[in-house]
Amino acid sequence: MPLVSDPKLVTGYEHAEDAGVYKISDDLALVQTVDFFTPTVDDPFTFGQIAAANAMNDIYAMGGTPLTAMNIVCFPVKTMDKSVLRDVLRGGLDKMREAGALLVGGHSVEDNEIKYGLSVTGTIHPDRVLFNRGARAGDRLILTKPLGTGIVATAIKAEAVGQALIEQATRCMTTLNKKAAELMIAAGNIHSCTDITGFGFLGHACETIEGSDVGLRIEAARIPILEGVRDLVESGYLPGGLYRNRNYRLHQVEKAPSCPDWIFDVCFDPQTAGGLFFSLPSGKAEPLAEAMRRAGITDAAVVGDVVADHSGKILLE
Repeated sequence: MPLVSDPKLVTGYEHAEDAGVYKISDDLALVQTVDFFTPTVDDPFTFGQIAAANAMNDIYAMGGTPLTAMNIVCFPVKTMDKSVLRDVLRGGLDKMREAGALLVGGHSVEDNEIKYGLSVTGTIHPDRVLFNRGARAGDRLILTKPLGTGIVATAIKAEAVGQALIEQATRCMTTLNKKAAELMIAAGNIHSCTDITGFGFLGHACETIEGSDVGLRIEAARIPILEGVRDLVESGYLPGGLYRNRNYRLHQVEKAPSCPDWIFDVCFDPQTAGGLFFSLPSGKAEPLAEAMRRAGITDAAVVGDVVADHSGKILLE
């Protein structure tokens, strides 16, 4: 598709940003995103929460605040009880209220499989937009949520995962990145930011350095991963998206012998409503990660550095 050029368009789809940003005035810009998908869990209310969180987290990744939302629904009205749809919409509304966003409408179509999500509009000062690119050599990298939700979802379908891990993954996916974004923005000097979703941790990490003169060094032992995921990986419960993500980005990633194979796999696992991944000056990283953990973002961790060598590449060690 041809790129759109407009003096008021702060960012569009040219760099795979999490949302588009359009400048309204010198101190106000709109942040717009859309996302919907098929269920990742069995419970309709929880699915609604996850889908809504996943969509609104794109606004937080840009540094913005969700303002309004519209439901997007595909529903098999002839074969599924409408109470399921009501519960999905209640779950979505629950997260909208938590975010402080107003539900202002939506659209539905009849489909063979239920799908749900949101179109979300947020606001931000045009000079304070966070982009997925801009990391600087010497920065440190923070990840705010554990990885592994795609692997857990695959194991759930095979009835091969315990209730404790299901609950752990569900808490992760239903948690808005609101508090993490507030603490991140308050810390200041954020040089790049994205959220980890369908392309997996390393897929989105690659986007942050694509075409740049810096690379990333990721410490495998520091990456937060859902407890119990290792056993699932070693038992072969890997989603198809993990293989696609790995095949697409493998040329940009160097795996050191010190990195366990199972962690390498987890780093390509497609996530739903994953955490923020951002870069900031070295001296601010550990204090911010600690502040996040004190605030209840218990898995927030400094996971690596931005380096001047191997530009456009990631070393996982």
